Amino acid sequence: MSAMERNCTLLLHGKEATPPNEEEIRELLEDKDVEKKQEAMKTLITLQLNGEPMPKMLMVVIRFIVPSDDHKLKKLLLIYWEVIDKTGPDGKLLPEMILVCNNLRNDLSHPNEYIRGCTLRFLCKLKAPTEVEILEPLIPTIKNNLEHRHAFVRRNAVLAVYSIFKSFEPLIADGPELVEAVLQQEQDASCKRNAFLMLFHCCSERAVAYLSENLEQVAGWGDILQLVVLELIRKIVRANPYEKSRYIRCILTLFASESAAVAYECASVLVALSSSATAIRAAAQSYTQLLSSQSDNNIKLIVLERLQDLKRHHSKVLQEMIMDIIRALGSANLDIRKKTLEIMLDLIVPKNIGEVMQVLKKEVQKTQGEEGEKSSEYRAMLINAIHRSAIRFPESASMVVPVLMDFLGDANQSSAVEVILFVREILETFPHLRESVMKKLLETFPTIHSSRVARVALWLIGEFCVAGEDVAAGFTTLKASLGEPPFVPPAEDEAASNGPAAAPRPEGRPVVLADGTYASVVAADEAAGGDDGTQRLRGLLLGGDFFLATVVATTLTKLALRSREHLPTRAANMVAADVMLILTGLLQLGKAGGAGATIDADSQERLQTYLHLLSSPGEEVQALCLVHCREVFSAMLRERAGQEEAEKPAKDVAPEVHRQADDLISVRQLKGGKSDTAALELDDDDDPVSSAAGAFTGELDFAARLKRVTQLTGLSDPVYAEAYVLVHSYDIMLDVLVINQTQEPMTNLCLELATVGDLKLCERPTAYTLAPGESKHIKANIKVSSTETGIVFGSIVYDAHGSTPPGGGENRNCVVLNDLHIDIMDYIAPASCSDLAFRAMWAEFEWENKVAVNTDITEVKEFLEHVMKSTNMRCLTPPAALEGESGFLAANLYAKSIFGEDALVNCSVEKRLDGKICGYIRIRSKTQGIALSLGDKITLKQKGPAC
Repeated sequence: MSAMERNCTLLLHGKEATPPNEEEIRELLEDKDVEKKQEAMKTLITLQLNGEPMPKMLMVVIRFIVPSDDHKLKKLLLIYWEVIDKTGPDGKLLPEMILVCNNLRNDLSHPNEYIRGCTLRFLCKLKAPTEVEILEPLIPTIKNNLEHRHAFVRRNAVLAVYSIFKSFEPLIADGPELVEAVLQQEQDASCKRNAFLMLFHCCSERAVAYLSENLEQVAGWGDILQLVVLELIRKIVRANPYEKSRYIRCILTLFASESAAVAYECASVLVALSSSATAIRAAAQSYTQLLSSQSDNNIKLIVLERLQDLKRHHSKVLQEMIMDIIRALGSANLDIRKKTLEIMLDLIVPKNIGEVMQVLKKEVQKTQGEEGEKSSEYRAMLINAIHRSAIRFPESASMVVPVLMDFLGDANQSSAVEVILFVREILETFPHLRESVMKKLLETFPTIHSSRVARVALWLIGEFCVAGEDVAAGFTTLKASLGEPPFVPPAEDEAASNGPAAAPRPEGRPVVLADGTYASVVAADEAAGGDDGTQRLRGLLLGGDFFLATVVATTLTKLALRSREHLPTRAANMVAADVMLILTGLLQLGKAGGAGATIDADSQERLQTYLHLLSSPGEEVQALCLVHCREVFSAMLRERAGQEEAEKPAKDVAPEVHRQADDLISVRQLKGGKSDTAALELDDDDDPVSSAAGAFTGELDFAARLKRVTQLTGLSDPVYAEAYVLVHSYDIMLDVLVINQTQEPMTNLCLELATVGDLKLCERPTAYTLAPGESKHIKANIKVSSTETGIVFGSIVYDAHGSTPPGGGENRNCVVLNDLHIDIMDYIAPASCSDLAFRAMWAEFEWENKVAVNTDITEVKEFLEHVMKSTNMRCLTPPAALEGESGFLAANLYAKSIFGEDALVNCSVEKRLDGKICGYIRIRSKTQGIALSLGDKITLKQKGPAC
């Protein structure tokens, strides 16, 4: 076996300069200067690892390096013995190895303990069958080192005995007895750990006996030994559950250990061995202590993962410790805070909702004066958590809504939008809070400077200001924010008449609407809103935001119509006239175009419509504006709640039952030598009891497996090969079936594979010999590091005996394999997110792939369903929005990869007059690979189901 094919036991950094040749290395090795010898040994080892054997150098090294007493040279010499070929072409040990063996024996008896220890560590790496001849003469010396005065030597001697006993048991058959004797007398913690580890793996009976004798002293042992003890306890209790009570006491005493690793392992073992409330509570307390005491963020994330696992099966126990878990919010890491909030939301019950809300309220108030991206994102997470908690427990909403409404004017738009959406849902769901919330909303309305937040707030004023006092307060607030008309200042008219010396055109930015389409929002000049900041709404309108102008018109129209219920007809007509004056001013502003943007046709039509409604209001108009609008909103909330409730049980759904109560359970240990054929079908189950309990192993049926089989060679090739591809999380398993279709045996048949993309072949498959007509399954594992379509290619090489090449020997043949494409759909799973999060990611992600629609499908809904099925994505657009017959459809799709990457898709299609569908599918992602791969998949599959 060449050096390139052997297992690698060390890595060395090589220099890029041209290495010296063999003669130059010989001269350096023969030099009397120790430093030159060291450089020569390093070069020789590097060349050997790079596949350039220099067999002539072996004797030179034995003559000039072995006699040296320099410690660095001794270490380099051991590395050299490790990397060289110790056998000749015939497979037998080289004669020179006798001298090497003698040198190793001398080093094992060297007066310096460092050289002894390094030599013993080297012997642990000798595991080839031919190397047994080197080890056999050294066994007595190795045994003597078990009693050396220095702990470093004894520690490595125990490891050497362990390695030799594991690989060549006949050489040192009394190894467990010797190590047990060392364990009884040893005081060094590291040496005791190595000895106990060997007994644990090689002779567990002796390890159990030693642990039973010293069970009361385990708490005083070193942490590295305690970790091995915990692993042994796990193994003992699983084999004999009746010993559980005895060893669980030992585990409980180890919780007091100062080592964080021991405390964590204690909790893990306790959870694995016992499901009692006391044990789970002790484990959870250990996790929460680690969460607060450890500063490493990676440790905190691991502990939170364990708490999340505990929450699935023992949520009632963790509900008592929710306040301890919430302490993790003190970390500055956003991932830790996010995971903590996720766990907390699932543990909230009526008993602890008050305390949790108080903590969240304080955390939100802490972020009020902080600026920065992380602070804004954390504030948005807290607001979202409060929102979800308040919806579940309405009695807690009253204490947090006033605090949250102070953030309506927050500089971070996502936080302000989350607050206003929360307020909107609270107002509809909890009528008893409407009076106080609307009062607070009218107070904070002048501080709002985000157009999107202002639109929602205006809608709320128009819908929930019902009483006469509320309608009057709403009018007063809006008129104060709008200012007095006209909205086109006279100075602007003069500037327009004087020539081109006008104010600079304000810049605009595109925004994503709910249907995924783009709209332009023009940034307003702050000075237009007044120096005191009380007329920010006016500033937004003067900046050219005419979509906001239509919402203002809607709100004023609703308030004017409601005023007819509380005022005499004459006064109500005066209010309507005042509103019509404001709407006329908005139309004049749009036509003037002085702010750098003229009004669009849709906004102009809506403003004119409201003018007509106010001029001739009827009962139908009032019912449409004041009743039907609210009914639609209530229906939307009910639909969303029903959808969330339908998705919620999917997390904790019971496993599907695949075995009925009267089905046969096959226990292999109780079966005789002969079994009936019907019972053999159950032998494929790894765990018959879990199968009978209804646990589904997830194996694919035969038809599904056939879909994953790819033919790699032709039927007429000497070697037929086909591959079954199974993607499992971050690994791809290739099961390649190889069949010898010739009449001659094939020797050294090897499957050589290579990859394109972020795929990595874990190990090279070994060589096989196939008889004529024989088949063989060859498995290969591939690691995946990102979500993109990868390609696996390669060939099958073998030696054939049938023909002799011109130079003699065997004929080496090669069969090139078809390329194997790894499907991106194996990495993607449907996921869900809020509209706010979708838009934020859409604006943030820089990679976009635009695919033109070219399909034979004639219905827009059918096309959307086909795209969802082909891309394994979930539609975020509510089903109610897709109902009805329409020739246009716009929907947002979302999926998440196993690597945590987000895939966003916007599908906008239209049915033309000729019956064909046209449009575009836009894909956005954070990385280029997933955007391009998903686009290729859609292009390939969009034609129709037959494709």
